[in-house]
Amino acid sequence: MNPAFQPSLISRRAALKRSAAGFGWLAASSLLAEKSPSPASAKSPHLAPRAKRVIFLFMKGGPSHMDTFDPKPLLDRDDGKPFPGAKPRVQFAATGELLKSPWKFQNHGQSGLPVSELFPHVAQCIDDLCILRSCHGTNPAHGGALLKLHTGSDNFVRPSMGAWVNYGLGSENQNLPGFITICPTLAHGGVNNWGAAFLPAWTQGTPIGNAAVPSDKALVRHIIPRLAPGEQRQQLDLLAAMNRDHLAQTGPNQALEGRLNSFELAFRMQMAMPEAQDLSRETAATKHLYGLDDKVTENFGRQCLMARRFAERGVRFIQVTHSDGDVQWDQHGNLRKGHTKNAAEVDRPIAGLLKDLKARGLLQDTLVLWGGEFGRTPAAQGGRDGRDHNPEGFTMWMAGGGVKPGIAYGATDDYGWFAAENKIHIHDLHATLLALLGMDHEHLTYRHAGRDFRLTDVHGHVVRDIFA
Repeated sequence: MNPAFQPSLISRRAALKRSAAGFGWLAASSLLAEKSPSPASAKSPHLAPRAKRVIFLFMKGGPSHMDTFDPKPLLDRDDGKPFPGAKPRVQFAATGELLKSPWKFQNHGQSGLPVSELFPHVAQCIDDLCILRSCHGTNPAHGGALLKLHTGSDNFVRPSMGAWVNYGLGSENQNLPGFITICPTLAHGGVNNWGAAFLPAWTQGTPIGNAAVPSDKALVRHIIPRLAPGEQRQQLDLLAAMNRDHLAQTGPNQALEGRLNSFELAFRMQMAMPEAQDLSRETAATKHLYGLDDKVTENFGRQCLMARRFAERGVRFIQVTHSDGDVQWDQHGNLRKGHTKNAAEVDRPIAGLLKDLKARGLLQDTLVLWGGEFGRTPAAQGGRDGRDHNPEGFTMWMAGGGVKPGIAYGATDDYGWFAAENKIHIHDLHATLLALLGMDHEHLTYRHAGRDFRLTDVHGHVVRDIFA
């Protein structure tokens, strides 16, 4: 256990209470409250960090790896034949014969890595990508798989990875949350996918809208004040004084102090958040880069552009979710139509984000992570126009943030069903993400209910082979 990441046994207010008395203590605590750093202030990492922040581009539903970034020539050759190996013991649904990819692959960039024709814009950035072709998980259902990816557990309420990152490193902007999730899905785990669980409340994600709200209408709830700033300030000062008086009598109360901090952050956010979401000062060229001038790409493009603006302003963990509220990337049928639609919506904005981050010098210390909760099966469903869930082997990719650019790491089997070479479990992915941020996943712990918890539980190995 690393003491630097443990909750204090005695709060600052309790210490003052024991060394002073009455209104003198209240006055001193009030002065220190104005000058002392917030618990969400930036903290020093365990190790030299390669990245300072994360942008997670989450493709809800499970993109098909053999149709995007993991071509399988033998799958093309054996289209319509039975899968020659043993299928997983536990499957989400029945599958039929092998189904080749409907899309062609072409090599791109100096690295010569293959990308499906679904992603022509991302293909232009291939030399910045570190493609992880051997990811695997444990749960073939969306709910469990989403929770596993976001929290490290598919059957317990645990803190999300964004909350762990926020807890370990804090925020570089005290006027904005350290963890923001843009248009998150409310299904399959919902708020637990960005929650804090037993970590301090300030570590949880702040949602901007949800998947059912267009990104141009997505706001933090109650961000528009009903009172004038001066009246709000008086109200908060009175509330804080009453609560400090209560704390003087009762002693430390982490939940109450967390609420006090959240009130203060909410007050500051009323100025900072609308400015951060205001895209009116972005140039026409920048808006074009993200696809804001195209009805197909404008919704996700706006999310990606907001992510860049939050990254510039010191937000530690930013999640952007692609989810249309219907089938998302979950094509058990209509694979050709569904994946074509989804890729068209995200391809140009993702490439725009990568190019923009790179041009601004932000990509080198921003880790961009792309992927879904699992992949798809090489065997067909839906009248040979669909694929089932596949947690046994799938692809995610990283860019920037200290990873090797222009490489493909690991491999699935010849047909794409199972991770086969240099396998990366979800726990390994989490351990690696934390390591890139300068945190040792075995030492980023929090004591709760009599034991030390961590994002990776008792598992996880850092994949150092992908470090630049």
